[in-house]
Amino acid sequence: MNDLPLLSITLLLPLAACLLTLLIPSGKAGLIKGVNAIAGLGTVALALVIWVGYDMGAGGYQLVEDVPWVDAFGIRYTVAVDGVGVVLVLLNAIVFFTGVLTMWALEERVKEYFAFMALLVFGVFGVFVSLDVFVFFFFYEVAVLPMYPLIAIWGSTRKEYSAMKLTLYLMVGSALLFPGLIALFVEAGATSWNIELLRVALSGEAHEAFQIFVFPFIYVGFGILAGMWPFHGWSPTGHVAAPTAVSMLHAGVLMKLGAFGILRIGLEVLPVGAAYWAPTFAVLATVGIVYGAFVAMRQTDFKYVIGFSSVSHMGIVLLGLNTLGVDGTSGAVFQMFAHGIMTALFFSAVGFIYDQTHDRDIRHFGGLSTQVPLASGFFIVAALCGVGVPGFASFWAELLVFLEALNTYPVLGALSIIGLVFTALYALRVLGKAMFGPANPKWDHLQDAGAWASVPRVILIGVLVLFGFFPSLILDMIRTATAG
Repeated sequence: MNDLPLLSITLLLPLAACLLTLLIPSGKAGLIKGVNAIAGLGTVALALVIWVGYDMGAGGYQLVEDVPWVDAFGIRYTVAVDGVGVVLVLLNAIVFFTGVLTMWALEERVKEYFAFMALLVFGVFGVFVSLDVFVFFFFYEVAVLPMYPLIAIWGSTRKEYSAMKLTLYLMVGSALLFPGLIALFVEAGATSWNIELLRVALSGEAHEAFQIFVFPFIYVGFGILAGMWPFHGWSPTGHVAAPTAVSMLHAGVLMKLGAFGILRIGLEVLPVGAAYWAPTFAVLATVGIVYGAFVAMRQTDFKYVIGFSSVSHMGIVLLGLNTLGVDGTSGAVFQMFAHGIMTALFFSAVGFIYDQTHDRDIRHFGGLSTQVPLASGFFIVAALCGVGVPGFASFWAELLVFLEALNTYPVLGALSIIGLVFTALYALRVLGKAMFGPANPKWDHLQDAGAWASVPRVILIGVLVLFGFFPSLILDMIRTATAG
């Protein structure tokens, strides 16, 4: 098994699904969905094999594959995973598989939809396993590009505007990233894009001023995709307009690419720059936590509530990264995973209700827990996880980040905890009005989730509970990278 190129196989599986989908006639929607479901299940199986096979005692980068690509420019197809990469590969696989199952009832342009979705997943896998900065950026762009057609064609609620806004914001991020990444290559001697080699080449006093200068380009460039305040405006709008599974991928894994880029390239390659700018970006992260939760409390659209809550929760990720401590960084990665699963469940639950009602206004609902108890239960579980209730994965992630933040930035740590109060308030507001208020007879005809529709939601709940009761399963894996 160790001789198999597991990372390349995992990476190429969604690409194969994309290409095969394009070859299948449009009229065979069931076959198209089946191919992508098999690909999704295959990636989950491979991600688990990678997890089990990772030697936590040795740590570091493992399953390394290194093949020349453009030797003249020092570009090589170098892929590998450390403990963080293993966790995020599993996250992407789970959201991909459950996303395919969630969209099983799709009837509009099924072929094109699943082809774009598989291409997006292919790009995300590529980012999480890349050890070459150029290859990293290549896959980063591949992951981002399908979002425009996925929202513009299959979305709702000003979908063209939302797709264009998202694209323009992310283009600004790329415009900051590209010159910053080239500057790393040139400053390091223009011989290799390898992340580990760049880190070594850019260490030492001679490069400290350079690190301090270029770090904001890397941080903000990636931070825009991570939903950092004040460059978060594209995210809630994109969440609202996107179809269900795209919202799951958007919040579940796409935003994590930005945070992962900050960690993998910003913090690892430019530690002096990270230390210099950390207090500034910690302030912005704290504002994002409180602002996102406060604005979510004022929303009347289910998806806007989740969208702004994602800004708040990603603020926790960014705050954890900016503590620069082992616990804070470990908590940030744990939060990336927990938030990815939680928001996938959130959007999946809302999507089930929207598909029947074509309405997301919280004020138009009431008593859903009696009308569709199972579907409401999925939403309630996601809300409890979002609040950070013990027994769910997010509890441990947030605990680690806030404890480290209180130790590193006492004032910011205290302020960030206020965000938890707003989080509890908007969660209780939505649950009280839509799930437990007086039932609206307009929705008495709604059908509850059946066995098939429940499968992806139950999988997501199972993951949240598993790592909620056994956090060491994931935390020990993450610490093999953050404690090194």
